[in-house]
This record gives sequence, C-alpha cells and structure tokens, in this order.
Amino acid sequence: MRIVSLTALVVIALDQAFKFVVVHLMGLAQRHAIDVLPPYLNFRMAWNEGVNFGLLANSAQLMRWVLIAVALGISAWVWVWIRREGHSRISRFSAGLLIGGAVGNVIDRLVYGAVADFLNMSCCGYRNPFSFNLADVAIFAGALGLVLFAGQKTP
Repeated sequence: MRIVSLTALVVIALDQAFKFVVVHLMGLAQRHAIDVLPPYLNFRMAWNEGVNFGLLANSAQLMRWVLIAVALGISAWVWVWIRREGHSRISRFSAGLLIGGAVGNVIDRLVYGAVADFLNMSCCGYRNPFSFNLADVAIFAGALGLVLFAGQKTP
C-alpha cells in the first residue's frame, strides 16, 4: 500500500502546488489567460462547479457537496479494493494516481467552492475551448491504468 499512498500524496502535492503557483502567484485568477506556448499550451482560468467540462453545474452548492461525497466514496472504494492481495505494482500506482487526483479536486471544492481548471492545449488549427488540471490528468491516467492492468497479478 506504500505505492498507493506515496503516489496519491505526490499527486496531491504537485496538483495543489501547481494550482497555487499558476492561479495565485502568476495571477491567473485575475488575468484569466496566459499564453505559455501558443497554441500548444495556454493557461485559461475556468472555475468548474460541475464534473468534466462543467456538466451538472446547476445548483452549485448542492452539487459541490454531492461531487465531494462521490469523489471520496470512489476513492475509498478504490483504496479498499486495491488492498486485496495480488494486484500488480502498476495497478497500485494507477490507484494512487486516481485517488490523488480525486482528493486534489476535492480540496479545490472545499477551498474555492469549485475546481480550478487552467491547462488548455490546442493544436493544428483546432482551438480547444476546455481547460483541465493536473488532478484531472492523474484521474484519467489512473483510471486507464486500472482498466488496462487490474487483471495482472503480482509475480
């Protein structure tokens, strides 16, 4: 379980540190946009009160607490499930990514009332209107890793 715990803690720390630097120290909350390597990487501030791409953002206060409960419930379920013997290291690492990302976004909802999304990537004439954050990347990578590697057993 060390792999799960350490991975989750590193993801939470990196996610929250990156958000603090970009949103507060670089002033993205006030500036709303910073071009980093246009069009490939830009910072575009988006306070996400819903789930992905702002879905379910109605009744923001109620949804905030529902989404916190769902994220914590899923994280707890993954934690209990991955504790069973026989899971590979990559499965445990993936579980840590998913849990760390989910908790990172829960911290945002508790502190800001919404998730701080700001990474925006576009390419090849396509302008992506959506923003995301490091926690979202960790959740996606962790879920994908669990789908791909959960059936593998420890040698």
